Amino acid sequence: MTSAWIVVAVLFVGTASMRAAGPVAFGGRSLSGRGASVVALVAPAILGALVVYETVSAGGRGVEIDARVLGLAAAALALAARLPLIAVVLVAAATTALTRLL
Repeated sequence: MTSAWIVVAVLFVGTASMRAAGPVAFGGRSLSGRGASVVALVAPAILGALVVYETVSAGGRGVEIDARVLGLAAAALALAARLPLIAVVLVAAATTALTRLL
């Protein structure tokens, strides 16, 4: 078995046990209002962290600020302007492409 499959198996077991821990720990009880709001914000926070990490990572060489950062900033501004999602993607792609062109 290759090391990649071992990693996949370990991640599967870890994910399955973490997903099972919630129902086992809480049983039939429901979370409080504050607990439910924290749980609801975990996935967007992790997604945001992954986007920022992938935007500024330099492939193991540290942090690299390049055209991707401007594309991410343009996407943030488009989201703040409440543009549709397809427009946000197009604005970010066009900004990144134009920055790389220059």
